[in-house]
Amino acid sequence: MSAEDLTRRVSETGGAVETGAISAEMYEGFKSDFRSVPHRRALMNAVRKSGIQAAAWNQDAMARMTYTFSHEVETGEITSQKQSGRCWMFAGLNTLRVHTMRQLHLKTFEFSQAYLMFWDKLEKANYFLENILETLDEETGSRVVAWLLSAPLQDGGQWDMFVNLVKKYGVVPKSVMPETFHSSSSAMMNRLLTLKLREDAAALRRRYREGASPAELRDEKRAMLNEIHRMLCIFLGEPPERFDFEYRDQDNRFHRDAGLTPHQFLERYVPVDLDAYVSVIHAPTADKPFGRTYTVKYLGNVKGGRDVLYVNVEIETLKQAALRQLMDGEPVWFGCDVGKMYDRDTGILDTSLYDYAAALDVDFRLSKGDRLDYGESLMTHAMVFTGVNVVDGRPNRWKVENSWGEEPGNKGYFVMSDAWFDEFLYQVVVRKTHLPEKVRAALTEAPTVLPPWDPMGSLACMR
Repeated sequence: MSAEDLTRRVSETGGAVETGAISAEMYEGFKSDFRSVPHRRALMNAVRKSGIQAAAWNQDAMARMTYTFSHEVETGEITSQKQSGRCWMFAGLNTLRVHTMRQLHLKTFEFSQAYLMFWDKLEKANYFLENILETLDEETGSRVVAWLLSAPLQDGGQWDMFVNLVKKYGVVPKSVMPETFHSSSSAMMNRLLTLKLREDAAALRRRYREGASPAELRDEKRAMLNEIHRMLCIFLGEPPERFDFEYRDQDNRFHRDAGLTPHQFLERYVPVDLDAYVSVIHAPTADKPFGRTYTVKYLGNVKGGRDVLYVNVEIETLKQAALRQLMDGEPVWFGCDVGKMYDRDTGILDTSLYDYAAALDVDFRLSKGDRLDYGESLMTHAMVFTGVNVVDGRPNRWKVENSWGEEPGNKGYFVMSDAWFDEFLYQVVVRKTHLPEKVRAALTEAPTVLPPWDPMGSLACMR
């Protein structure tokens, strides 16, 4: 039946032609249906008084989700991204610091997130302007240009973008480049940087229409980046070129390494081969067959750096890889849709935490694939697995290190049920050696290029 036939079909009950509008007769039917079940009035009163989450709260789920785990990775003090969308960066640095702490015999340690933020912003500005130059022949109202202009320089990112920054710029301790007002509260900084970049995009596109040569456009782009650099220095400070690293280990022994560059610090104190890891996703949609690799057009930060690369696998393959890495004593970076079925105060992520179906007397049936296809879910936040509870060889809950400070959850840690893992986790970063041979073989194949607006093009940027 066509849409026109559907809206004009003859009603079975009265012979009147339906127009698609809500009629008085239709609304009377709705009222009759609602009032036909007595307990719906009790539900209505409970929700009106306390809100849907309080009315749907499942106390039994809370009792099951304890903060006890059979396997845990020792980590440092909990970190806080504050009012910024740097979860992916915090999660990345929190996975690296475990190796640094072990090498230096430290109880805790923290890298400078402001340092990588500075370079990420500068690189994203360049990446954006290069994409504008690449799309000069597109109409301003085209979907791709509109997408580029929608968020030229947001805080969010992906694992491969994190790797690009670390490889190009190294890392430094937090004491060397501490947080600033705008690294911790980035909204106004981002607003002004975005304003400048949209202005720059308009200028480049205007000069192109006026006949400017490629060399002239690149000269203008260089001047634009100089302004962005100036703004970033004022917002975040100048990144250090050399510094002294001083610390006391757990045995109270003092150490000093003077005159280090950020790359020297990375080489000496971060014993990790970043090329040994890969992003593994579970995106059960028809357009992304399992066992293949994918990348996303215009998703990145460092021009000339490595592209974002995913290998899509069944959920059990992804889960077993994460489990093996934790059992080896190594944390796991992961991306998920943190806003679904979770409670910030208790730190619980569990599909049975709220019984919305019972509280509203309706069913919710979207599958994980449908949620991706129809805009109901996507990756919004990155965190780190630092533990797991295994019963009879199977995980039933996972320990999560967040970057929201110590207030939420259990002193900043969250607990995730295995059922939540299946439904709302989309990505883990693991050593390639933890994957089956057939999945590793897929990494040698050319990836399928997804459009920028694909749900797998989302950035982890939860504040």
